[in-house]
Amino acid sequence: MYHFDVNAAINDCCRWIQNWFAENGDGCPAVLGISGGKDSSVCAALLCRALGVHRVIGVLMPSGVQPDIADSQLLCKHLGIRNYTVNIGETEQILKAAVGNALPLSRQAEVNLPPRLRMATLYAVSQSLNGRVANTCNLSEDWVGYSTRWGDSVGDFAPLAKFTVTEVKAIGHALGLPAALVDKVPSDGLCGKTDEDNLGFTYAELDAYLRQGIEPAEEIKALIDRKHNANLFKLSMMPAFPFEPQQ
Repeated sequence: MYHFDVNAAINDCCRWIQNWFAENGDGCPAVLGISGGKDSSVCAALLCRALGVHRVIGVLMPSGVQPDIADSQLLCKHLGIRNYTVNIGETEQILKAAVGNALPLSRQAEVNLPPRLRMATLYAVSQSLNGRVANTCNLSEDWVGYSTRWGDSVGDFAPLAKFTVTEVKAIGHALGLPAALVDKVPSDGLCGKTDEDNLGFTYAELDAYLRQGIEPAEEIKALIDRKHNANLFKLSMMPAFPFEPQQ
């Protein structure tokens, strides 16, 4: 029977964060996007525990009007972290129009544009403050490719990448985060559907499959496996031709 020791996980992850910064940016702040969802909330809380509140910087990045931006503000206030708001709405519209003038913009390209603009924004803020960008993706999402290539799928370090959604929520509760953030129904905020609607299965089904080997219904298992295999490229850097010059 699988048992998740949440307190040990928190302590081990915080040590890992501290060691990573000691080697890759001693004294530098951690910069992360704050969406108001569980992943960015839990990641921010872990960073505060590991580095101290004074070294964690949140960036709120609405595109025009964000209906749930109060959740992002709640998280920043709860943790007491410094934060900046950068509205990417105008840039998104200008870029969509510019690409649209050259060729028809596909729906998938349109959906994935905001996450890529947000990552560019995070790096602009981070470089301006000599920071390091935290990736906030979790294992469950990464496993089935539920992220945007060169958008929310990247960063300088990834505290949550080996934790399932179920485990991330357990960490959030153990760290005392508001339940409204930890238990918030996950949505990408891009297409108007929940994550589970888009995926075609629940995170509970996926996490039980990943951690306990409990297979869901045959068609769900096939869907999970298909998504995993089709999206493995998102978890690695781009392949390079292994050229070796002749001596």
